[in-house]
Amino acid sequence: MGLFTQIVTLPLAPVRGVVWVVDRVREAAEEEYYDPAPVHQALAELEAQLTSGEIDEETFDRREDELLDRLEEIMAYRADIGR
Repeated sequence: MGLFTQIVTLPLAPVRGVVWVVDRVREAAEEEYYDPAPVHQALAELEAQLTSGEIDEETFDRREDELLDRLEEIMAYRADIGR
């Protein structure tokens, strides 16, 4: 940017700063939301609950389906951003 452009757009600097911060927060939130590690951990915990008798087979199946759907969503998202 030239000096003239910087002077003319100086009043917009706070807006650009806020937009930058919002983008970083959004990226961090997406990274956390689309992290498969917690889903894998929840699946392992769910299986442990089933084998210990804390939950029955029906509850296990229902929760497992929910977690596997979530994992599919994560994989689809990661495939989309990988393009």
